[in-house]
Amino acid sequence: MAKVELIDICKSFGDVKVVHHVDLTIEDAEFIVLVGPSGCGKSTVLRMVAGLEGVTSGEIRIGDHSVNDVSPKDRNVAMVFQNYALYPHMSVRENMGFSLKMAKRTQAEIAEEVAKAAAILELEKLLDRKPSELSGGQRQRVAMGRAIVRQPDVFLFDEPLSNLDAQLRTQMRMELRKMHLKFQTTTIYVTHDQIEAMTLADRIVILKDGYIQQVGTPVEVYEKPANVFVAKFIGNPSMNILQGMVAIVDGERCVRAGKKSLFPLGENWGHLADGQPVLAGLRPDAIKMGDRVEALPTKWQCSAEVVLSETLGGHSLLELVVDGEHAMLAEVEGRVLPSCGETVPIGFEFDRMVLFDPETGTALS
Repeated sequence: MAKVELIDICKSFGDVKVVHHVDLTIEDAEFIVLVGPSGCGKSTVLRMVAGLEGVTSGEIRIGDHSVNDVSPKDRNVAMVFQNYALYPHMSVRENMGFSLKMAKRTQAEIAEEVAKAAAILELEKLLDRKPSELSGGQRQRVAMGRAIVRQPDVFLFDEPLSNLDAQLRTQMRMELRKMHLKFQTTTIYVTHDQIEAMTLADRIVILKDGYIQQVGTPVEVYEKPANVFVAKFIGNPSMNILQGMVAIVDGERCVRAGKKSLFPLGENWGHLADGQPVLAGLRPDAIKMGDRVEALPTKWQCSAEVVLSETLGGHSLLELVVDGEHAMLAEVEGRVLPSCGETVPIGFEFDRMVLFDPETGTALS
């Protein structure tokens, strides 16, 4: 196990810069997830750590050593790819033990390590099969097993679950988390799926256009996004964002949005000037219905018209029009199915509101 440090990392392909001044320290045994839209540079960062891509400038350190000039095979990292990358002519046993064979380990050592990994991943009955005889989930477990047997300092995962169906992805996410808790190996995981990021990560690194937007725990990036991009990218459905300005009404500081809406602000926003333009962000699960409304202060309650309602099992998703002018999404507990066009009482957890600068998109503190 080892700490990984990325120190002012940049990467260019010709005149095209794809990674810009990335500084990141990944602590020993930490599970870090790099997440962002396609083309944001997350896989390029991972490949630079693996040594599959060179660094244009900056330094990568694994443990106490700079690895910029170290070949991939000597970095003691193990990578699991999106397409599994299994040798089709080899059995599961041979695929899992291949890296140990190349390292000149004895047959007895290889057999022992493969058996341990197979037991963890429930592959004992599949060791003599070829990859073509396996399901997608089984192939992914073989690819993970091949990484485990090496006992690397760092695990690298490049969108390993994207080829699996939804149910299997959920199962494999749980297996990955249990595997990390068992081995406590430093792990860097790349995905475009924010649900994977939220459920797996100790900390999430959100990238856009090759720049880090925010680094934080899943709760931090969800509740306190650094900018509008993070607010919209993290969370499904994404954060409601309304244009407005700070207003002082009856001695109380509020956000005035549109012609009628007044959203109360707490004491923490006392430094904002009257008339200051802002973007107000509120998570869909901060909008309450039913008994939850009555538990909120009266000034945090209002009514809204239901445009659309969807039940999603244990919770429901509602599209609402608030004060006749703001379209907002609400994620509420239970199977709430009001009729379209119905007016319903709702409440807001305004203490969870986030304000952003409308020009820069940066969160206001």
